[in-house]
Amino acid sequence: MDVVIVESPAKAKTINKYLGKNYKVLASYGHVRDLPSKDGSVLPEDDFAMTWEADAKSKKRLSEIVEAVKDSDRLILATDPDREGEAISWHVLEVLKKKRGLLKDKPIQRVVFNAITKESILNAMQHPRDIDTPLVDAYLARRALDYLVGFTLSPVLWRKLPGARSAGRVQSVALRLVCQREEEIEAFVPQEYWSILADLQTAAGADFQARITAVDGEKKSRLDIRTGTEAADIKKLVEGASLAVRSVEAKPVRRNPFAPFTTSTLQQEASRKLGFAAARTMQIAQRLYEGVSVGGETTGLITYMRTDGVEIAPEAIAPIRNAIEREYGKQYLPDAPRHYTVKAKNAQEAHEAIRPTDINRHPKQMAKYLDDEQLKLYTLVWRRTLASQMESAQLERTTVEITATNGSRSAELRATGQVVRFDGFLTLYTESKDDEDDEDSNRLPPMSEGEALKQKAVTASQHHTEPPPRYTEATLIKRMEELGIGRPSTYTATLSVLRDRGYVVLDKKRLIPESKGRLVTGFLSNFFERYVQYDFTAELEEKLDLISNGELEWKDVLRDFWKEFSSHVDGTKELRVSQVLDTLNEVLASYAFPPREDGSDPRACPSCSDGKLSLKTSRYGAFVGCSNYPECGYTRQLSNDGDGDAQQVGENGTKLLGTDPATGLDVTLRSGRFGPYVQLGEEAKPPRSSIPKGWDIESLDLEKALQLLSLPREVGEHPEDGKMITAGLGRYGPFVLHDGTYANLPGIDDVFTVGLNHAVSLLAEKRANGGRRGAAQSLKELGEHPDGGGAITVKAGRYGPYVNHGKVNATLPKDMKPEDVTLEQALELIAAKAGKTPAKKATEKKASAKKTAAKKTTAKKSTTKKSTAKKKAASDDAADEAGEKEDS
Repeated sequence: MDVVIVESPAKAKTINKYLGKNYKVLASYGHVRDLPSKDGSVLPEDDFAMTWEADAKSKKRLSEIVEAVKDSDRLILATDPDREGEAISWHVLEVLKKKRGLLKDKPIQRVVFNAITKESILNAMQHPRDIDTPLVDAYLARRALDYLVGFTLSPVLWRKLPGARSAGRVQSVALRLVCQREEEIEAFVPQEYWSILADLQTAAGADFQARITAVDGEKKSRLDIRTGTEAADIKKLVEGASLAVRSVEAKPVRRNPFAPFTTSTLQQEASRKLGFAAARTMQIAQRLYEGVSVGGETTGLITYMRTDGVEIAPEAIAPIRNAIEREYGKQYLPDAPRHYTVKAKNAQEAHEAIRPTDINRHPKQMAKYLDDEQLKLYTLVWRRTLASQMESAQLERTTVEITATNGSRSAELRATGQVVRFDGFLTLYTESKDDEDDEDSNRLPPMSEGEALKQKAVTASQHHTEPPPRYTEATLIKRMEELGIGRPSTYTATLSVLRDRGYVVLDKKRLIPESKGRLVTGFLSNFFERYVQYDFTAELEEKLDLISNGELEWKDVLRDFWKEFSSHVDGTKELRVSQVLDTLNEVLASYAFPPREDGSDPRACPSCSDGKLSLKTSRYGAFVGCSNYPECGYTRQLSNDGDGDAQQVGENGTKLLGTDPATGLDVTLRSGRFGPYVQLGEEAKPPRSSIPKGWDIESLDLEKALQLLSLPREVGEHPEDGKMITAGLGRYGPFVLHDGTYANLPGIDDVFTVGLNHAVSLLAEKRANGGRRGAAQSLKELGEHPDGGGAITVKAGRYGPYVNHGKVNATLPKDMKPEDVTLEQALELIAAKAGKTPAKKATEKKASAKKTAAKKTTAKKSTTKKSTAKKKAASDDAADEAGEKEDS
């Protein structure tokens, strides 16, 4: 028997079916070992020795692999065909090598396949190879680099910038991209411009539209008409002019299809067309790759989905071309297959592009085997693959130049449009764009040179330039790929880390840096600038690629990096937090201290007369406070309001929402270290309420504020005991409370609207579940235990029914119904659970009696010793006292 190791159990099950009974396929469940999250896992001073550790689950799986390999004839390592897959095979092999004699005389082979189909698997088994050592070296270098940067730089952040979570080799550079874009948006100054469009008509009565391109011989581009006065002048000129066609030019244009999907382009298109987040796209793609049940047989539907290669395997080209001719006709099939080269920086083209494993599996046929999301993604891959080998689209782009003459003055107008003469691949697939511009998509009517045109209307419209858009997950991945930062397997993980650390937030599919992210980027850009530079990070990626090609020694790369990096970190040890904050005050001035409407100094404290606002830090992160603390207690939160502006709640950190009609006191919105809150009045301990998470602060009005301040509110008296039920907000959300029992409410708004009946119902449900939802329910009581006393009950738990006595729970057999359980049966189950047969109980009783007697004897001796010691101490104290008196 041969043992085959793959990553996932789904793959293991499928591949075992293909290989048959002479093979045993086991799953490693991903990586089996990792560097422990503590100092010393990588030791630069010991030639970068690395300590690997397996967690409890991995140890169990490794034990299963070891047991299987003992009785095997051959070990086949069949993990994924990339750097991570090679590393997993290496880790498994390293663990097995440590088991003395386990691998003696056993052939060890490495096989790779790009698709989980029977043909691909059997073919791979016929072409084994050894572990790719350079690829493993590249993995080790990458893992060591990430560890050294993270575990060396993160503690510097914790000490110098309290509240920061972590830094990373790739994540910090990606965060810098997001923050830099936000800075561009904040610094952007809108520019006014005007567009002038003329609605015209040909001699044949066909309508079309033209745009101004020149006035009195001076060219006018899109942004050149700056004022309404100028626009009105040009509009008047055109309205009184005679118009004629100066020239008509029609040019044929060929549009070639797009390359098949890589990891990056799949994530981008799935985001644009399907609305999938990058992580979700990869989850669905993983399922399609590992296989779904089609006609009773599990098979992979797409090739490996972590790749930056754009070529299609030669054996797949012919079926694709046949499908094009069959589905769309011979005119859609080019004379020769298309070949693509990747444009991304530092791309590794070791794998082919993402494609269907069998192009003949049409999405319509697959619909009954896939869920909605799987079908959408499979259809996208299928269409893109087929389109990539189709004929080019043939377009005709027409440009009409028009002259407008008004006395001594003149203007030039232009109309553009295009006509699809042959749709080619466009019949199947059109790539979406982040910024659509369809100005040329209009179709123009026939016109001839010198033809007079009729004027219908002239429109002058005011516009303002827009700032660059925030990154989406798709556009950030695209930019990282262009810069050579990260690799296909790291994109989604990097984005997840940024969100999990609270550095960015995803709002309407756009990535917005949080204040914590802005501070970290500001710190790293000023004190570790080299290590967040795009070129530096890309150069490291290039070196890792050279390692994987066998052209560089991996430890040489680590030595060069560590020598400079560790020296730089040592240079920051004397850096004070005050120095860091002074730097950040300048770097983040426009964000932390936005301009004021009255033109006053944005750093002047609005509370005291001579204080200066500055960034402050606490264990919860940064905030803005007055330099005159503690004499002046002014603070406000440093945060982002979703539009890129620092949030400052009114004068003195407050915003007046109105007056409470019941008390006549002011209701204010305030911002403190722990977030925004509302307050009633200015007494020593005024009523306050935090703003619930998810509420829009900008839309908070007096009515909502008074609702918050009214909490906790009285819902009504409980019908059973007449005690009051209240509703309020707690650290775990909205709740109702009665006589010490809390029950959660479904939503925030329910705390203001829940009625008495609903509250009583929720509380009853909570009590029925033992005080907490999901707790065990008591079904019936069987009686007292004959030996130890105490009730024996039958209960229903989350894992099924059981009998209970004290701390002993015994699960009921599957064939025993809870309602049929007798006291005798329960006693047997409890005794068996506790391991107490009658004979054993008698023995335990005797042992217990002996133990008790021994304890009493020991306690008596101890008491005697203590009594003697106390008497001696008292005697000594008396002697000392007498001596002191005598001395005096």
